[in-house]
Amino acid sequence: MRLLPPALRWSPGRACLRGVPPGLWVKAPMETGSSSTEKFYRIPKGKGPHSVGCTDLMTENAVEGSFLRLYYPSCDATDNEEAPWIPDKEYYQGLSDFLNMYRVVGERLFQYYVGSVTCPAKSNAAFKLGEKYPLLIFSHGLGAFRTIYSAICIEMASQGFIVAAVEHRDESASATYYCKKKPVSEPQEESTSNMEKEWIYYRKLKTGEEERSLRHKQVQQRAQECIKALNLILKINSGEEVTNVLNSSFDWNSLKDSVDTSRIAVMGHSFGGATVIESLSKEIRFRCGIALDAWMLPVGDDIYQNNVQQPLLFINSEKFQWADNILKMKKLGSNDANKKMITIKGSVHQSFPDFTFVSGDIIGRFFKLKGEIDPNEAIDISNHASLAFLQKHLSLKKDFDKWDSLVDGIGPNVIPGTNIDLSPAEPE
Repeated sequence: MRLLPPALRWSPGRACLRGVPPGLWVKAPMETGSSSTEKFYRIPKGKGPHSVGCTDLMTENAVEGSFLRLYYPSCDATDNEEAPWIPDKEYYQGLSDFLNMYRVVGERLFQYYVGSVTCPAKSNAAFKLGEKYPLLIFSHGLGAFRTIYSAICIEMASQGFIVAAVEHRDESASATYYCKKKPVSEPQEESTSNMEKEWIYYRKLKTGEEERSLRHKQVQQRAQECIKALNLILKINSGEEVTNVLNSSFDWNSLKDSVDTSRIAVMGHSFGGATVIESLSKEIRFRCGIALDAWMLPVGDDIYQNNVQQPLLFINSEKFQWADNILKMKKLGSNDANKKMITIKGSVHQSFPDFTFVSGDIIGRFFKLKGEIDPNEAIDISNHASLAFLQKHLSLKKDFDKWDSLVDGIGPNVIPGTNIDLSPAEPE
């Protein structure tokens, strides 16, 4: 049975590849009653002891600047609204381009189905003072952007991390932007700034273009953007004034002396997993890394020559990986006890981004947004294993070591290493 007319259909195989957010064809959060705030298909809240706030930061210097969404432990903010999940219609247009849909159709569909979705973090809530927090830099997948891994980022912030989710400007995001000054001759709208958004959309491969060289070039830029984000947060931590070109009520001065500068890690999904590896090889201040269902094609050959010294955890889905990709991971981690790999049973590549939570079961499985495992259980396994790994390698004084067994692939719905058969093919 066709769920979509032919003009709106897309190839699940292509679109589910490498951290791509597939289309959503299910009505997103709806109120269950006039006085109820309970919502269907909700992005899960953080389970840690901290309330979570989030805010967006964009520095000057146009396209060379930093752009990120910061998730952080916050004061209880009952008056603050939850942050929008996909904040601009241009992201719908970018997703439409990425999925080979007409923009006018895609924008309407996304607006209808996910336009009202919020992420369970309070927008611009006051930062929670009183302790130094470890810092986590997060890198999104191909065709994604900074906001759509909120289930992971919010959980980490609720457990006491400051998380900077970078939005990459290497043309691998479905859409992103920078701000530039409006021409002087252009009439100014009332009460608006003199800045306008310049959008950058996903760049498709050109006919005959070799993908590996493009992706390797992009991953170099991505790693630099992660390091840039790290430098920016540390600059704010040291008390330096930073100009945020976005309208925001968040007090960036409150972050002064709030980062534990000896406890910094990097994390990412798919293309973001490759970005983790490149970032570790270039920046020793990243003490460890976590690669979620990493896509290894962009990783440069030089990286395998003992260039990644730090501990590294690969968390893979059961359905996405293939032998050549796994062998590259193993090559990177051979004979190193601090490089681990686990696989989550019943999970798919889209078990890591938020799309898995805002789609119904039938549609979610049809478009491979959901696997056989419950999405909440899959993300809990990933988050718990990540927290245990971070505790060990950042020397945290927490209770995350209760999940140490997951890092060794021991427990329900998790296996050590991989489910992929790596035995050499028999000659015919």
